[in-house]
Amino acid sequence: MPSALPRGLRDRPVAQLALAVAVTVAAVALVSLLPGAQGRKAGLTKHGGHPLTPTSAGRAGRRVAAGKGVAALSPATHLPFASPSGQGMAPGPNLAPGSDPSVLPGDVLIADEDNSRLLVVNPAGDIVWQFPNSGSATPPGGFLRPDDGFFTPTGTGILATEETDQVVSLISFASDHIVWRYGTPGLAGSGPNQVSNPDDAMLLPNNDVVIADIKNCSILITKVGLHAPLERIGVQDTYCLHQPPLRFGSPNGAFPLTNGNYLITEINGDWVDEMTLSGTVLWSTHPPGVAYPSDTNEVSPGVFVTVDYSKPGQIVEFNSKGQLLWRYGPRSGPGMLDTPSLCEPVPTNGDFLCNDDGNDRVIVVDPRTDKIVWQYGHTGVPGTAPGYLSGPDGVDLAPPYSMLARHSATIGLPTFHCAAALPVGACTVMGP
Repeated sequence: MPSALPRGLRDRPVAQLALAVAVTVAAVALVSLLPGAQGRKAGLTKHGGHPLTPTSAGRAGRRVAAGKGVAALSPATHLPFASPSGQGMAPGPNLAPGSDPSVLPGDVLIADEDNSRLLVVNPAGDIVWQFPNSGSATPPGGFLRPDDGFFTPTGTGILATEETDQVVSLISFASDHIVWRYGTPGLAGSGPNQVSNPDDAMLLPNNDVVIADIKNCSILITKVGLHAPLERIGVQDTYCLHQPPLRFGSPNGAFPLTNGNYLITEINGDWVDEMTLSGTVLWSTHPPGVAYPSDTNEVSPGVFVTVDYSKPGQIVEFNSKGQLLWRYGPRSGPGMLDTPSLCEPVPTNGDFLCNDDGNDRVIVVDPRTDKIVWQYGHTGVPGTAPGYLSGPDGVDLAPPYSMLARHSATIGLPTFHCAAALPVGACTVMGP
C-alpha cells in the first residue's frame, strides 16, 4: 500500500513529526503456548540528516561468534516443520541465482506485509509453512499486513504485529489459529486493549509481552490473555520526542539484550537507548550516519546493529558510544537496499539476515565480503507465487537460533516497580 509517510509514522500529521480471534476459538491452544506447557512504502520522509558514508570493505577477518552460546541450546520440538541447517542443501528454484543455503542454520520466518501473510522458508527456498492457510480460521477483523513476527521463546507459535491494523496477534502452531490479540482491529488508541502503530512485540518466557507503541511514544507491557496494560514507560502522548524515559521519539523497537536490559530505537532524531523495564536509561546514542533507524538489536555484548529505513538504505554496526564498526550501504546496483527495516545476526557465522522491504526480498549479507550471499524474493518485483514477496517487513530465524530463543536464558522480565527518581509520568504500573 503506497504511503506518503515512512514506516511507523503513517497517518501521523506532518506537524507532529518534529514533535513528534478470538480467544474462544482455541483456548486449549493458548494454554499450550504458556511456559511449562507443551506497501510498498513510497515518498519517504527522512529524519535526522546525518551524511551517508560509502560502504566499508574493511571487515575481512572480523570476529565471528560461530556457534558461541548456541551449542547449548536445545533444538525446537514444537515446530510443525523440520528446520534443518542449509549445510549440504542445493539452492532451489525459488532463490536468487548465486544463493548459498549453507549460510543459514535453519528456516526463516518472513512477515510478508503487503501480501498479508507469514511464511516460513527453508534454506533451499522452499515454503514449509504459511499463515493464513487453508486450515486457518479467519479471525474477527482478519489478519492484515503483518509487519513483524517472532517465534515464541519455546517455539510453539509466533507473535506478530499488524502495525497499520493496530493489533498484536499470537498464532499457535497447535491450532493454526490466532489464540490471543491485543488491540482493536482498525482502531488506534491509548486506552485498554488499544495501541497506536504497535511494532516488534516480544513474548517473554513468563508470558509478558513488550510492545513498542510507536504513536503513543511509549513502551507498553501486557500479558497473554489480558486486554489491558500492566505497565507503560513513557507519558503516552502524541509528542514523540527524545526524552527517555518520559517520552520516546516514535519508538519502533524494544529488543532484549543479554544483560537483561532492552534496546529502544527512536525514529525521531536517530536515537538508540539502553533501558531497564523499570524505566532506568543507561545510555543513549546516535547510530552513526543513519537517517531513519529501525529495529536495533544486539550482535554481541556492546555491539549493535541497526538498519537505515531509507533509499538507499544501510546496515550499520556500532557501539554504545555511537562509534561506527561496520557499514553496508551500496549507493547503486543490485546490492543497494531500499528501505530495509530489520537485520538480525546469524549466530553461527556472523552474517546478517535482513528484510529489504522496498526491494521485495529477504537477504543474508556477509560482512566480511560486503556481499549478498542468499536471497529469497525477486528484486523490486512484488508477487505471491513461490519465490516472490511483496514488501516483506520482518524476519526471524527458526528456533533455536531465533531472537527470543537465543535470549531466553538472560531476557529481562518486568518487576512492575518503577525506578526511583523518574520524571512524573515516566513509568506507570497498572498490574500485574
